[in-house]
Amino acid sequence: MNRIVVGVDIAKRVFQLHWVEAATGEIVSLQLRREKFLEHFGNRASCVIGMEACGGSQHWARELQKLGHEVKLLSARMVKPFVVGNKNDVADARGIWMAVQQPGIKAVAIKSEAQQGVLALHRMREQLVKFRTAQINGLRGLVMEYGEVMPQGRAGIKRDIPGALGRLAQRLPAMVIDTLREQYARLGELDEQISQIERRLRHWRSEDAATRRIAAIPGVGLLSATAAIATMGDAKAFKSGREFAAWLGLVPRQTGTGGRVRLLGISKRGDKYLRTLLIHGARSVLTHSKSPPVWLSELLKRRPKNVAVVAMANKMARTIWALTAHERAYQSGYVSQPA
Repeated sequence: MNRIVVGVDIAKRVFQLHWVEAATGEIVSLQLRREKFLEHFGNRASCVIGMEACGGSQHWARELQKLGHEVKLLSARMVKPFVVGNKNDVADARGIWMAVQQPGIKAVAIKSEAQQGVLALHRMREQLVKFRTAQINGLRGLVMEYGEVMPQGRAGIKRDIPGALGRLAQRLPAMVIDTLREQYARLGELDEQISQIERRLRHWRSEDAATRRIAAIPGVGLLSATAAIATMGDAKAFKSGREFAAWLGLVPRQTGTGGRVRLLGISKRGDKYLRTLLIHGARSVLTHSKSPPVWLSELLKRRPKNVAVVAMANKMARTIWALTAHERAYQSGYVSQPA
């Protein structure tokens, strides 16, 4: 028996539903308040529910799965072509209902609360790093107004700014020096908060077998390993490592007509944060490895360095998927065999 497909446009207070009754063909457009949403789906037979992947969608997907429904989360890019006319809740719900039934539409993996918690730690750490960078740049600019030029980098300013403030204390009012010292002390507070988050990530890595497994891959460190497992969700939601790498935007874009296809730069779709971590890890392998892979050395002879770095990141993403999906330990020089 075919289950009814329901398109849901979620918001903070009001939820818009769209479906077609199988028996009568009646088109139903229903608006529900937040407190009535789960009650509605708790009283109806199992159905396929399509939602746009946005704030709060992971929570509602988990709750609807507990009620026995199949939930598919779609990216906004997949839904947009099906929203016709003026944009409103009714049109969005109808567009989601149409998009979720299309063949070839890739759904976003539904994450557990633990995986979402790890990603929350990553987001908070990323925000603190931005605050620290802004604080350093602000201090560097302020003391430069008085002839004290600080070197670039966090280590340089930590080394030189106490002496600079000591010299400026002889020329500037005490209230200015005290305020600058307070701003400098805030850097230490931000460093401690970032270190505390990293300690919590290390603790989670020590308890999660999949994270420990992929951390053995060259170029995959603490941040890359924990972010990859948390972002991926269920590894078996991807058919292959190639699909996972494409989902991260590490494959070329294509354009073509009349049978002629051109490959462009990488698509940069998917999770920007994880893609950045993998590319930085690949650049570290390329820079510091004493014996890089043979294929990478050959690639460097004929292509620019950044192309080789992205190719290495692509390889790392495929390896992450393979180790996670097949629950294998990392083996250097492993050669895959055809199924």
